[in-house]
This record gives sequence, C-alpha cells and structure tokens, in this order.
Amino acid sequence: MLGYTLMVSEKPDAMRRIAQALDEDKSLRRVSGDGVEYYEFEKNGKKHVIVCAVGHLFSLDSVDIGKGWTYPIFDYEWKASFGVRRESSFSKKYFDVIKEVAKKAGDYVVCTDFDTEGSTIGYNILRFICGVNDGKRMKFSTLTKDELIESYNSMSEHLDFGQIEAGLTRHELDWLWGINTTRALTLALKNYAEKGFAVLSSGRVQSPTLAILVDKELEIRKFKPTPFWQLQLHVKMDGQVVIASYEKSKVWKKEEAEEILQACAGKDAFVEDVKKRQYKQSPPIPFNTTDLQAEAYFQFKFSPTQTMRVAESLYQKGSISYPRSSSQKLPPSINYEKILRAFATMPRYKKFAEELLKREKLIPREGLREDPAHPAVYATWEVPDLKKLNAQQRKIYDLIARRTLATFADEAVRESMEVVFDVNGYKFIAVGKKTFDPGWTEIYEPYLAKEELILPELKVGQVLKVSKLEEIAKETQLPERYSQGSIVREMEKRNLGTRATRAEILQTLYDRKYILGKSIQVKKLRSCYRSSKGILSKNSIRRVD
Repeated sequence: MLGYTLMVSEKPDAMRRIAQALDEDKSLRRVSGDGVEYYEFEKNGKKHVIVCAVGHLFSLDSVDIGKGWTYPIFDYEWKASFGVRRESSFSKKYFDVIKEVAKKAGDYVVCTDFDTEGSTIGYNILRFICGVNDGKRMKFSTLTKDELIESYNSMSEHLDFGQIEAGLTRHELDWLWGINTTRALTLALKNYAEKGFAVLSSGRVQSPTLAILVDKELEIRKFKPTPFWQLQLHVKMDGQVVIASYEKSKVWKKEEAEEILQACAGKDAFVEDVKKRQYKQSPPIPFNTTDLQAEAYFQFKFSPTQTMRVAESLYQKGSISYPRSSSQKLPPSINYEKILRAFATMPRYKKFAEELLKREKLIPREGLREDPAHPAVYATWEVPDLKKLNAQQRKIYDLIARRTLATFADEAVRESMEVVFDVNGYKFIAVGKKTFDPGWTEIYEPYLAKEELILPELKVGQVLKVSKLEEIAKETQLPERYSQGSIVREMEKRNLGTRATRAEILQTLYDRKYILGKSIQVKKLRSCYRSSKGILSKNSIRRVD
C-alpha cells in the first residue's frame, strides 16, 4: 500500500503558504522536529506531508584523490552541503527531517520555484534523500491561493528534466571552471604571497565581470581632463528669464569663446526660428529581474542583492509574482481585471485602478524579452497591508505596483519647443517642454525626473534685450563608474550569469574585497598581473586562515 504524498518546497514561507492553500477540510497540522517545521493535511482524501529545504541542501565537492592543492581536477560528486561548507551547517536539521519523513512516503511532488535552481534543489532531494529519480511537478509564478490550487490540480506527472539538466550542468561547469582556475592562479602567484597561504579566487562569471570593472578602472586612471567653455544667453520676457545655450555645446578654445562674447556684447537677441513638436511617450514595460534591480538602485540605492532579498520576501507573502524572470510580458492568464480590482481597494492606487477599469479592454504595454517559466514581475491581487510591511518592502512594493498599473495606462502627450536666437550672427538655442496629457506619468510620477520647462510664447522676428551673457569654464569629466544597477545591465547585455545569479556574483566580488563602493571601484592594485581575463593583484588576494 502506498504511503502519503510527500511535497518538497524550497523555503519555509513557501511551504506554509502552499499547505494553507491546499488544505481543503481544515485538517492542516503543523509538526515540529528539531526546530524544523513541516505540515500535514488531507487533499482529495489522501494524506499529504509538505517539507522544505533552505536553498541547496547539496553541493559539489571533489572526490578525494590525494593530498595537497593540485590541479586539474575533474572528479567530483554531490555531497550534503553541511558536510562541504561550514556556513551550511544549519541545513543539517532540515536534511534530517526530510530524510525521516521520506521513509513513509509513497509518491512525491516537487513544488520548489520553477526555474533551474529550484528544479535542481528538488531533484537532488528526491534522488539523494528519498531514493527516487522522478516525481510530479507543480508550476506557479505567484504564491496566491488560487494559483497554488490550480498548479496542484494541473501538475505534470514527471519532473521538468530540461531545467534540471540545465541546472546541474551550470553547477558542474561553474565548479570545474572555478576550482581549476582558482588553484592555477593561486599556485602561480604563491611565491608572491607575503606570508601564509593565499587564495586568488576566480570564477566563470566572476572573472569576466571583474575584467569589465578593471577595464573601466584603467580608463578612469588614464583620463586627462580637457578644458572647454560654454556660453549662455539670458533674456527676459513677461517677467520670465529664458536661458539659451550657444549652438556648440562645447567651445574648445578660450580665444573663440572670448571672440563670441565680445561680438555679442550690447547686442539684442533676434528670434530667428520657433519650432514646436508634439510627441507621445509610451508607458513603461513590465519589470524583469534586471530592470527591477537597476531601477531599485537608481531610485533607492538598493544593491541588486538587497533588492532580490526584499522582492523575495514580498513573493513569499503572495504580494508579487516570482521576482526572477527574464520576461517583459504580462499574459492575460494573470487576470488583469482581478489585479486592478484589488488595487482599487488600496487608497494610494484607487484612483488609477478605477480609471483603468472603465476601459473596454485592458492591454498592457510589453517588451520583447520572454521567459518560458514565468511572466514579468508584477503585483498580484493578494494586496498586502502596507502598514505591516517594513520600509524597504514598502518601497519595492510601491515601485512594482505603480509599474504594473502604468503598463496599462495611456501614452503621455507632450510638446517640445525649440527657440533659436540670433545675436549678431551667433546662434543660441533654448528648449522647453510641457505636458498636455500626463497619461501613465501620473501613476509613475514619484519615480520620474521633473522635465517640465515652459517657455513663454515667442514669435519669429521678435527682438529681445539680453540681460546677461556669460562664459562658463568647465572640464571634461571622468568616465562614469559602473553602479550596482548599471553593471547588472551590462552583465545581462553580455550574457554573463543568469537573472538568478548576477546579484550573487556581484556580491561575491564585494565579499572578496575585489571591488568597493556603490560607485564601483576596483581595489587599488600595487603589483598588477595582466591576463586574458583582466588584471589581478596581491591586494586582491583573499587570505585563508
């Protein structure tokens, strides 16, 4: 006789929400063993037990083939993480609970996150702890009750072996690349270490990312500022000061700038041309992981790792969809109307949601990127009590909520106005902007730069008195360093890492003291060594006690 159904989830909060959603007759019972919770409940007349991992319970490690630090190494195996890394020792109690509960299981359901990492976590638990090589698979993008019930009812009969193989392959390639290049670099530089044993860490994504940052560092170090001058014209009309800039944004010779100033001194400004152009600004596209990380850094200076941590906590509450997605699309299956009706219950979004609900048809603006596993990141119909969120959660939730709403809104209608002044044959240009219909910008207004600059009505042929003509001395500026937001965009552009790993890779570079600062600097190099992967130094060596 078959035993109960054992369900494997990825994290404690997800386990709890899945159990609560699937419990159909209030039979839910929480069980605690060694401080680790799991749940029992009845579903379709059968007992179910749901347990959780805490991320990866298994890690790759070398097969012991002798003593000493040698390379190349090609023999490896999966081992329990608590036996491989000291920092994973906490996972042993979760391992032990799953092992004990699995003894009486008859069939298995993997309900970890539906991506390569989640699939790898579930598969390793099934094969190494439960002793089986297949099971059923739930797929969901939110932890809302409705979607979890639907996911259970439509679960596949087999595991998602395509994602599993992709996950296993990535881990194995990363491990082989990392351990062999790390040992090769470390042993090559061993004679340069001041004392003790030193590790020069390297990685398949970590190293090329560091190389990008080093190249930028060298560009900045080689930079020499070049002086230039800018000229500005001030005229007054109807009590308003209009500032126009010389048609050349940079004048590279001071003599030329002085010559223009002298020629224009005491002369009037003649309105030579006025051009108006009405244009539309499309709504933003939904967030994918990289876009969310970049925007959260730009708006709040949250690191990618911090953004993912906060977004994950909102996902676990059911308030947003799965935050690790490459998609920039919102399919109709997420139920647009249900989401907007939920927004209409929240005072800060009520006005926007009600206006959108008046439409005959709801169509979000979408980007080009797709993800077969998940839609873009969006706010769900299970809206949170904002008072119960912490400050960081409120910021990320508001950003995602407003972005979700804005994708359904109208284009903004704006007008640009360009005025060309002639002063004794020299051209100066003023540019104004004004909004006729805010459209989506009214929803997303807290996160938009103020661009409104309304010029007075001017006509060709008008002559205006010049109130001021100034020369501004400047220098070319250092190339901008990568921010934590722009570097993850660059990594995505170069196909380095995945949506799930880029933040972790960047954090690794910080943890190993290779880089520092929010405006990213490569740690100062004393003795540089150039390789095809970039420049490394003694100062970048991580010491191992």
